[in-house]
Amino acid sequence: MRPGEVNKKFEALQQRIAQEFESEAPDLKVFLFLIGVQELGQGPQKFSKRQKEELMHIANCRLFSELGFYELEGLDQDGWPHWKLVKPVPAYTLLEQELILKSLIVAYFDNQ
Repeated sequence: MRPGEVNKKFEALQQRIAQEFESEAPDLKVFLFLIGVQELGQGPQKFSKRQKEELMHIANCRLFSELGFYELEGLDQDGWPHWKLVKPVPAYTLLEQELILKSLIVAYFDNQ
């Protein structure tokens, strides 16, 4: 997808999620948190700050697995997924990172 198309689809997704949750349009961090919770599969609950960071990491790994950078190793004793890096992620610029994440987030929600 071209950058303009990615941004347009991401903004539409932001509006859809904002309406569903009756809240402000979520930013990238909120989307990563939501995807992390979804991938954890244990439903909504209270998470510590550290757990929230881990959920965002889970989301990043899940999203970048679509590009072949990570693969799921399995679940730990608490049911948390663990991923392994299978090839190095290129040193994208900040703008490239944002665009790739937006594109992967849109695709993730399209497939849910």
